[in-house]
Amino acid sequence: MAERGLIRVDAAAIAGLLETLVAIPSVNPTLVSGGAGEVEVARCLARECARLGMAVATEDVAPGRPNVVAVLPGVDPTRGRSLMLNGHTDTVGAAGMAAPFTPVRRGERLYGRGASDMKAGLAAMVGAVAAVLDAGVRPRGDLLLTFAVDEEDASIGTARIARTRRADAAIVTEPTGLRICVAHKGFVWAAIRTQGRAAHGSDHAAGIDAILRMGRVLQAVERLDRDVLPRRSHPLLGRPSVHASVITGGEGPSTYPPSCTLVLERRTLPDETADDVREELETLLRSLREEDPRFRATLDVTLARPGLEVDRHAAVVRSLHDAVTRRVGTPPEYVGLSAWFDAALLVEAGIPAVIFGPSGGGWHGEEEYVDLPSLAACAGILAQTIVDFCGAPAV
Repeated sequence: MAERGLIRVDAAAIAGLLETLVAIPSVNPTLVSGGAGEVEVARCLARECARLGMAVATEDVAPGRPNVVAVLPGVDPTRGRSLMLNGHTDTVGAAGMAAPFTPVRRGERLYGRGASDMKAGLAAMVGAVAAVLDAGVRPRGDLLLTFAVDEEDASIGTARIARTRRADAAIVTEPTGLRICVAHKGFVWAAIRTQGRAAHGSDHAAGIDAILRMGRVLQAVERLDRDVLPRRSHPLLGRPSVHASVITGGEGPSTYPPSCTLVLERRTLPDETADDVREELETLLRSLREEDPRFRATLDVTLARPGLEVDRHAAVVRSLHDAVTRRVGTPPEYVGLSAWFDAALLVEAGIPAVIFGPSGGGWHGEEEYVDLPSLAACAGILAQTIVDFCGAPAV
C-alpha cells in the first residue's frame, strides 16, 4: 500500500497496456467498411484479466464481435456490494491520421486512435483491479469488468450486458477529465420520407417534386430548433437540439424525383422520450399536410437511446466522490456531457451508473491523446472506489 493509505498503482504498466491496446486496430466495422473490429482487443483484454486470476468469458454479440466479461468473485457477497466497470473496445475510423495505430508519447501525453476514446479507460479498469490485488485486498462483493463492442454505433455490446449481467452499480470509464458525470443527453434518429411522383422533367403537370417538398420539412425543422427547443433546458446539459444529418433523393436531371429521404438526429434531455420526439415530428408533418393537401410524408424512428441523470447521493457516486477527494486532495467537479454514453443502457436496466475517466482530447479527431498522469490517477481512484463500494478491509 502507498503512503497516506492510498492504494499504489503501477503507472508504467497501465501506460504500457494502453500502448498495446492503441496498437491493435479496433475500428467499428459497421461505421467503416473493412474496419478491423474488436476481436483482437478483446483477446488482449481477456488475457490480461485471466492473468489477474479473474474468471473470463468471451461472448459474441455479432459474428467476430465479442464482449469480454471478467469477474473477480467477492469473498463475502452477502456483506458486500457488486460493482461493474464498463468500457467499449471499438473506435471510430482513422481517416486523416498518419499513423493512427502507432502510439506516440509526447511529454505526458500518449497519442493514437482510441487513446482517449476510450482505451485509456479500459487500461485504467485493468490497472485498478491489479492495484487492489497487489495491495492484498479482496473485495467482499463481486467485481465485474465488462468490455463491450459497438458503442460508436448502436451499442449492441452493452445492450447485451445490460440484459444478461447484474450489479449493484456501475462506472463507465469514458474520458471525463477526472470529473464525475451524472447526466448526459440521449438521442433519437428518425427518417422522414417525402413522396412525389416521377415524370419526365418537361411534364410539369404530371410530376411532383419530392425534393422540393423536403425543403418545407427542412424549414420546419429549422423553426423547431430555433424557436421551440430553446424553451427547454437542463442545469447541466443546456437545451435539446435537432439537426439534419443525411439527405438523399432524385434519379436524374430530367426526372421529377418520386421520393426524398432525410435522416435527422434529435438530441434529447433526460426527461424526454422517443415517443415525445415521435409526436413532435408527427405534429410537424401534420402541419405541413394541413398547409398543402398534396403533401405526403412518412416518419420512421430508426434508433433511440435515453438520456441519463443519476442522483448525486447514490452510493456509487458517494464512493467515487470520496475516492477522488482522497486521491486528488479536492472534491470532484460534477458535470453533464452532451455526448451519449452506454451508462444510460445500464440505468435503463436497473443498474445505477455514473461516468468517470481520465483526461484527454481529440475524440474522433486527427490528434487524439490521453494525459498519462490522469490515467494513473483514474486507476487509483477506481481502485479506491472498488474497496469502498464493494467492501473490504480498510486500506
